[in-house]
Amino acid sequence: MFHLPLQKRMVSRGQWLSVLICVVLLLKAEGVPVGITFVENAVAKGAVCLDGSAPAYHFHKGSGAGINNWIVHFEGGGWCNNVTSCLSRRDTRLGSSKKMDTQLSFSGFFSNSKKFNQDFYDWNRIKVRYCDGSSFTGDVEAVDPRTNLHFRGARVFAAVVEDLLAKGMKNAQNAIISGCSAGGLAAILNCDRFKALLPRTTKVKCLADAGYFINVKDVSGAQRIEEFYSQVVQTHGSAKNLPSSCTSRLKPGLCFFPQNVVSQISTPIFFVNAAYDSWQIKNILAPGAADPHGQWRECKLDIKNCSPNQLSVMQVFRTDFLRAFGAVGNSPSKGHFIDGCYAHCQTGTQETWLRNDSPVLGNTTIARAVGDWFYDRRAFHQIDCAYPCNPTCHNRIFDQNALPDV
Repeated sequence: MFHLPLQKRMVSRGQWLSVLICVVLLLKAEGVPVGITFVENAVAKGAVCLDGSAPAYHFHKGSGAGINNWIVHFEGGGWCNNVTSCLSRRDTRLGSSKKMDTQLSFSGFFSNSKKFNQDFYDWNRIKVRYCDGSSFTGDVEAVDPRTNLHFRGARVFAAVVEDLLAKGMKNAQNAIISGCSAGGLAAILNCDRFKALLPRTTKVKCLADAGYFINVKDVSGAQRIEEFYSQVVQTHGSAKNLPSSCTSRLKPGLCFFPQNVVSQISTPIFFVNAAYDSWQIKNILAPGAADPHGQWRECKLDIKNCSPNQLSVMQVFRTDFLRAFGAVGNSPSKGHFIDGCYAHCQTGTQETWLRNDSPVLGNTTIARAVGDWFYDRRAFHQIDCAYPCNPTCHNRIFDQNALPDV
């Protein structure tokens, strides 16, 4: 039998131990799996997904000093603007809780590790699944039996919050409503509503990640996103659930754009957004319908592939974004971290939330900026310089076989 010398065996064991520690740390950083909860009693209230199934969320309980602190995060996933597009979602995870993964990984803003989530690791953390296609704003009573489509996003929002209140959120000392993408828009549109549903003694703030969608023309000159949002609001009957401070003066579809509602939000709110938001570049600025010859395809997959002319167009988009974002203002209660990255949704992944190489503005990570703002340690209003000036960016690179534009 072959035997390693004792010294070599000790070295090997030491190396394996180091590898094991690295693997454990990596797994902890990558997140903890959290099971799904179905809100079955919501069905009787008509608070259901597109297909009529019960809404759902994933709940990781808090501990210690965080036991009465709550993060309620709304998932993203685009929108459906008519019966055809809603039917295409109905039998997927974006339209049915029957099709959802029963476990989700919690990392970044949702991590339970103090090392990776210093200010919120011991809070109750909830991810609400998205299955209505309206950023939780829809409410149409009638259901066409030919399609069995239910447009009930606003009811889902209310039912989930009611369920969480019964599970302890009624005792909340601190609470944050947050969301990513279409969920980030939901956090904006429902910010004051969420505060109104919680006890008056609760400190409530809102966090919108990649939810600041802007009203601009696409590369063909069409005002496509404005028409699309108008159709979403019409299809889902969302107008009555949008801020009345906006719908009283503008067409309801325009009240889906944060730039038209943020000035009237009274609850403190923080915005995390990339000035070159990759979803908006792909779907608002250069959607497939505006680029029939695919000239933008490689650019949208990787910003390093963009031609000088395409980069110039994207710089104009940044200018338009910052102009629209000006509606937020610089009130201490409204914070923002606007980086110059090609990215989308940066709070829920460890690499962009808090890691040694995470994006920074003013030498501050997103995690620190949000924590400082929430706990009133300092105000935070930072807008990055233009691409490609920030070397800490984690610019998105999409697979060649990425899903087509939605």
